[in-house]
Amino acid sequence: MNTVTMKWLLRREFWEYRGSMFWAPLAVAVLLVLFIGGTVAYGLSMHHLPTHITINGQTVNGYTVGITLEAKARIAQVASSVYLGASLPLFALLTAVVFSYCLGALHDERRDRSILFWKSLPVSDGMTVLSKAVTAMLVAPLITIVLGTIASLLLLLIACVALAANGISVLGPVLGSPDLYLSPLRLLALLPVYVVWALPAVGWLLLVSSWARAKPLVWAVGVPLVGLLIVKWISLAAANTGGEPLGLMPYAQDVVARLLGGIVPGIWFTFDEGLPHALRPGANGADMGSLVSGSYATLAHAATWLWALAGAAMLYAAMRLRRYRDEG
Repeated sequence: MNTVTMKWLLRREFWEYRGSMFWAPLAVAVLLVLFIGGTVAYGLSMHHLPTHITINGQTVNGYTVGITLEAKARIAQVASSVYLGASLPLFALLTAVVFSYCLGALHDERRDRSILFWKSLPVSDGMTVLSKAVTAMLVAPLITIVLGTIASLLLLLIACVALAANGISVLGPVLGSPDLYLSPLRLLALLPVYVVWALPAVGWLLLVSSWARAKPLVWAVGVPLVGLLIVKWISLAAANTGGEPLGLMPYAQDVVARLLGGIVPGIWFTFDEGLPHALRPGANGADMGSLVSGSYATLAHAATWLWALAGAAMLYAAMRLRRYRDEG
């Protein structure tokens, strides 16, 4: 593979779709910092922290003055382990961005006839489709991770400054917490897992984008849902005639979820044992290391890799279709 050509293809994809891949998440990140950070800062500056707290029925006055170093360390531990949760809206936006990008990546160039220009260049259909898949599964998530981390750090800094203005200085313990620096790295470590799980959905959406002459959204969503309804009808018919359902619905639902929901970050937990208990915030925050280990554990299932192979096969089919389907 020519790495220089691939680099320019990735640049092309970014510049053509920079509005949805960069400016849209940047705008959401700015709004998060302004509204959430502004709300926290304004609330603490105007109303301050309560001057007393009730513990086991006993009221303690002036507890903010007598807060212990152990309590500050615990506050810092919780804050540094869950602060990236503020970027969840950005990852929800990532799902919509990748979905819309994959549906239009190959269809739009046929609709506006720009495919004739791109095919005149010495670039193969395989590299072109592969660049679009890499953009969807790596470039877009990387941009979201960077912007989400920056926005979360700014919100954490605003919260620390607001607490310091009210007599609770936790900035030092927060900066000294290893989780503050490890959390973004753990998020980056999840990228390979996301690629494997997103491959079937990206392959399906790009296949539809390369094949559909019009309304790729209807085909991409409609075909799996119609298939699900047909399986449901067959299962009900078998139950009414033979007394027992065929048991096909779980498999059909799995197909629809992987084809349409594979691009959702963290979707793999819904196919395994759900969200690990260690990830649920408690008194000492959340064990984000379990997020990485639990995510990679889902790759131990054969079904995960079989679906990844199916996604690769759909990408190959999209490459072949692009070679011949160049009508407007």
